Amino acid sequence: MARGSTNRRQLVPAAHKQLDQMKYEIAAELGIPVQQSSEDYWGDIPSRECGAVGGQMVRKMIEFAEQAMVQQSPENQPR
Repeated sequence: MARGSTNRRQLVPAAHKQLDQMKYEIAAELGIPVQQSSEDYWGDIPSRECGAVGGQMVRKMIEFAEQAMVQQSPENQPR
């Protein structure tokens, strides 16, 4: 999307702070030097590195979702 686009909608707005924290933790794990600030500006970081952070975030979120699905499945509920 173009810079400054206003079509970005968060599905769970309350998770924004946790997702930002995850983003910075993953960047640190990957050795990407990012200054944590109040703005989400990463303009000085190459696209390839930003993509790596985003990819790792997606992998972790899928892992969390799969774990939640397993915990909620009827086979895992006490009888």
